[in-house]
Amino acid sequence: MDRVDPALDQALDLAWACAAAAADRIGVKVVELSAMAELGDCSALLQRVWRAEHPSELASPSMLRTYAHSGNYVAGAYRGGVLVGASVGFFGLAPHGGHGLPHLHSHLAGVERGGHGHGVGFALKLHQRAWTLARGVAEVHWTYDPLILRNAYFNLQKLCADAVEYLPEFYGPMTDGINSGDLSDRILVVWRLGDPRVVDAARGVAAGLDLAGAVPLVSRSGEAGAGDEPVVHDPEDSAAAVTVAVPADVEELRRRDPGAALRWRHAVRDALMGRLAAGHRVAGMSRDGRYLLVRDR
Repeated sequence: MDRVDPALDQALDLAWACAAAAADRIGVKVVELSAMAELGDCSALLQRVWRAEHPSELASPSMLRTYAHSGNYVAGAYRGGVLVGASVGFFGLAPHGGHGLPHLHSHLAGVERGGHGHGVGFALKLHQRAWTLARGVAEVHWTYDPLILRNAYFNLQKLCADAVEYLPEFYGPMTDGINSGDLSDRILVVWRLGDPRVVDAARGVAAGLDLAGAVPLVSRSGEAGAGDEPVVHDPEDSAAAVTVAVPADVEELRRRDPGAALRWRHAVRDALMGRLAAGHRVAGMSRDGRYLLVRDR
């Protein structure tokens, strides 16, 4: 694939160095996967992470073989010879923005349960970033569930990807153990690999977020702000900055109270789609689980 930005060449050595440093800090090795045994382990890991009943619900070994053999991204993170995380992506042309340039769509990623927050996902993403830049591609796209706080914070603050579109019921009904029974709303993010904020993020500098002056559009019930129910507010349409809260742990809430989880889904969907349509953009996600939306004009 031809290079689309000469500046990518200058950033490539730094990108690989940042990826190696992130992996070394936590004692993992991130490599591309191609052998059937490796791909079988990758498929099994993703099946465990997503609590799917069958590999074909996500990515079978034969499908992963096809991806890898055709030059797409299939990689794993190993610790002590044991696969602890994996990531799968394929090339595409995005209608978003109308630019038609190639991007890598990061379709699946997973870290063994209990391993979140320990840097494996970050090491995988930095390897993916360097791998993509090495192929002359300037962007990585993916979708995530807007209600999952840890993913929103990771994507928007730690990686500095941009949330560009809200996609209601993107996948239709899903049957894996994590998503079954819920609506498959997603947010599309674009990771602009050469953006200065992304370069800083690759060095380990997470983006800051200033919520001062922002008014709540959706908040959590309860005095401590940790309640199960969404509270919808009605700020002035002229508010330049608003916040939209998400549940503290929507996966646990789905199991305990599916009705409350669904009410959160609709509250957050209405708030984000409404404000995006009115000219706001998503500026980030706070550690305590509030999207910040700002209007620049």
